[in-house]
Amino acid sequence: MYLRALNALADGERLVCSSDELAAAAGVNAAKLRKDLSYLGSYGTRGVGYDVELLRFHIAREIGITQDWSVVIVGAGHLGQALAGFSGFTSRGFEIVALLDADPTLAGQQIAGVPIHDFADMPAIVAERRVTIGVIAVPAAAAQQVTDDLVAAGVTSILNFAPAVLSVPTGVDVRKVDLSSELQILAYHESRKGAAADNGAEATA
Repeated sequence: MYLRALNALADGERLVCSSDELAAAAGVNAAKLRKDLSYLGSYGTRGVGYDVELLRFHIAREIGITQDWSVVIVGAGHLGQALAGFSGFTSRGFEIVALLDADPTLAGQQIAGVPIHDFADMPAIVAERRVTIGVIAVPAAAAQQVTDDLVAAGVTSILNFAPAVLSVPTGVDVRKVDLSSELQILAYHESRKGAAADNGAEATA
């Protein structure tokens, strides 16, 4: 969150920011921010604040994104195409090197400059481009097999958009993005707010 906030400040050509500004941008209080950043060392100047570029570099180095990472997306449907076309990946050090799909008729096409390859070419692409991160944007029924194939090819980190729980061996990291669950959580909160409003109206009636 801090790196994302710093990236936004840098994009706005800010050179220095206060702890209060950075905390607000990251959605935390200033005391927590100062405590968190103290683990990295002392990069702030009392009365001046933080050098945006310097702090951004040190946080990026700490979480391992001072180098560019090659990424493949499996699934060239609407979601996969949208992810391939997202410019924010490149500006943050992630290069989408290929879209992979089981439909051979899609091979040879491009989405936002990203080539579509037959999924059968995946092991060769992973080896050639030294891919360690894979994004899964396929239906739930195919997600586990795709995961197994990615892991067998050498991918050790997976971002999963499929509504499925994946089984992976030790040493492979999985992050799950479940859009429908997030919407359901929001719907729950909306229903609670609606119920509270109704109860309040009854109490004042």
